[in-house]
Formats: sequence, structure tokens, C-alpha cells
Amino acid sequence: MYEYLAELIGSAIFVYVILATGNPLIIGATLALILLITTPISGGHINPTLSIVMASINKLPVTEIIPYALSQVFGGLIGLELYKRYTLV
Repeated sequence: MYEYLAELIGSAIFVYVILATGNPLIIGATLALILLITTPISGGHINPTLSIVMASINKLPVTEIIPYALSQVFGGLIGLELYKRYTLV
């Protein structure tokens, strides 16, 4: 369960930073930090495509693709909602 939460939070933070800053250096640093934190917990996929690739090379059980992908997509939607609600544009 912690791995899904890590993917959800990591995706939410990453999407929020992309939308709020648009700065490639900040985005890259954020991705590096998210991967550093989530890799020991969940593998640090943060992207449904990467989860599918990892399953195709037997680094992730196929049964985990849907929960991982849902966590990542919902995390992205949460990041979008946080951006829309709390960023003054």
C-alpha cells in the first residue's frame, strides 16, 4: 500500500511543479528528489508508461500495473487540482 501512496504523492508533486514553475532546472531537480525518495519505496516509476515497461521486463509484477497506473494518474490529477486552486495566475 505504501508503494501506491508514494507513486501518488510523487506524481502530484511532480505535476504541480511542472505547472507552477515551468523552469527546466527546477523540474529536473524535483524529479531527481522525487526519484531519490520514492525509488526505495515503490521503484520510483512516477509514470504509467514506465510502470508498463518495468512489467514487460519482469521488474514489476503484471498484476501491479493497474494499481500503479491509477495511483500515478490520480496523483497527476491531484497535482493539477492543487495548481488550479492554489496558484495565482
